[in-house]
Amino acid sequence: MSPDLSALFYLIAAICFIMALRGLSSPATSRTGNFYGMLGMAVAILTTLLNPSLSRYGTIAMAILIGGSIGAFIARRIAMTALPQLVAGFHSLVGLAAVLVAVAAFYTPEAYGIGMSGHIHFSSLIEMSLGAAIGAITFTGSLVAFAKLQGLVSGKPLVFPYQHYINLCLGIALCVLILGFALTQSGTLLGLLTFLALALGFLLILPIGGADMPVVVSMLNSYSGWAAAGIGFTLANNLLIITGALVGASGAILSYIMCKGMNRSIINVILGGFGTDSQAASVGSSDTTEGKPVKVSSAEDAAFILKNARSVIVVPGYGMAVAQAQHALREMADLLKKNNVQVRYAIHPVAGRMPGHMNVLLAEANISYDEVFELEDINSDFATTDVAFVIGANDITNPAAKSDPKSPIYGMPILDVEKARTVLFVKRSLASGYAGVDNALFYRDNTLMVLGDAKKVCEEVAKAISHG
Repeated sequence: MSPDLSALFYLIAAICFIMALRGLSSPATSRTGNFYGMLGMAVAILTTLLNPSLSRYGTIAMAILIGGSIGAFIARRIAMTALPQLVAGFHSLVGLAAVLVAVAAFYTPEAYGIGMSGHIHFSSLIEMSLGAAIGAITFTGSLVAFAKLQGLVSGKPLVFPYQHYINLCLGIALCVLILGFALTQSGTLLGLLTFLALALGFLLILPIGGADMPVVVSMLNSYSGWAAAGIGFTLANNLLIITGALVGASGAILSYIMCKGMNRSIINVILGGFGTDSQAASVGSSDTTEGKPVKVSSAEDAAFILKNARSVIVVPGYGMAVAQAQHALREMADLLKKNNVQVRYAIHPVAGRMPGHMNVLLAEANISYDEVFELEDINSDFATTDVAFVIGANDITNPAAKSDPKSPIYGMPILDVEKARTVLFVKRSLASGYAGVDNALFYRDNTLMVLGDAKKVCEEVAKAISHG
């Protein structure tokens, strides 16, 4: 395939990726967006394979077979609840790939057309060092995010003395090493800056609490894109540059939007919680609710309250995802609508473990997009709502975010479910949420706790409604 024809097909692939991003911006067009993304990737791969400079097709075929088999196996076996961990894990692989490509380009520059060993172009040295640094930060940062999402590491902010100054010094040292490597072409400096970036990835993500994990996942997605773009310059691959820039820019924009919606500073997230109060982050609010009475209700009582309501707002959270309760929830909602009850769904920007987690689950259950509302569109309606049905959501409904300055979630906008006439809170237990903060909503006079598995509770409520 001629270079001009390759450039044309790469342009077509890039357009497909842009159309994919546009489609994924709305749940109604997300399927179309996914199709464009797959089509663009297929065009990009086929165009690359038809490049006349390629020769080792056997090795490439083996790599595609191994990677494709692993990907297909994971896609078939992964549970919907584990998608955030999967995304974080895949981000780490992108970062690791960027590091490996940078190392390969340094030791075999002739194969990449960037010069000879010891005489690599200065611009290429800058590009590969940036790609390696960003990739290494993405790799270890994503591993930490995976560990926190999987529950292997506590969701509480893991702070340590002088963390901000240590991170600042490491960042400055990393910039100095990148410049030194570009000037000296020293393999030792490349290894040192890669090791330093790996350490920085750990230190940047560890201090960030579980409540901010969706923003972290989005930001790591942005990092992986910029790492890919940096390596694209090294490889002189226009498609990799465009794709990396699209991923990096869209991830950064999404992170900014989410930070704004959570009343968080994006600089804090990028710098690993820089500027946050470590003492406040380590103090929970359980002392304000200890010993207070909790009203526990049954599924039958919940069914009676729901059936006699005029309006119900459902607030889904990670507990719904764990129990895979979205289908049972939809069946319950359908029965309520047959009884002339208005049912709507309120989505918090960070509900679940990644951006759009709840939207994906509700779409899987064929819940109409017209019934699903974002926080800013529905929050004012809780005050005139008969019942707020909270199913597995915890931190995003916690009034401590507005009333307790010592809470690690203080300042984060929440869904004002406590303003509803009655709050039915479905949860396995009274345990704290992912951020490790006791929920004061459990002890409000208008809150009734329905303890148990979310799917089983919804099935029992639906049964009681249909037989009531």
